[in-house]
Amino acid sequence: MPSTAIGCGLALILVGIAGYVWGMLGDRASMTALIPAFFGLVIALLGAFAKSNESLRKHLMHGALLVALIGFIVPAYRLLSMGSALSLSPAVVSQAAMALLCLIFLVLGIQSFVNARRSPEV
Repeated sequence: MPSTAIGCGLALILVGIAGYVWGMLGDRASMTALIPAFFGLVIALLGAFAKSNESLRKHLMHGALLVALIGFIVPAYRLLSMGSALSLSPAVVSQAAMALLCLIFLVLGIQSFVNARRSPEV
């Protein structure tokens, strides 16, 4: 699971950078386009620390999933509140990608926790 957190974090960093560059190309660059990158950095760091610290792994992965939950709820709410005013802007694409990546990470994390709970302790 820590490797998945690192991968998801790196993907979110790429989404943030791509959104910022896309905004720069249209002369509408904003630091808010980097929000997915900040979430990705936190998730990747928690995954890296979890990989190197076995005793804190469970807590760090719960923290990473909490960040991913927030990273899903906030952009999903913003997209839903836009309703029919959605357009193919860098902000909308970035928010949709962030919500989707965080949702995928949440599903994989919950699945991992369920599998760990069901497996017998060694």
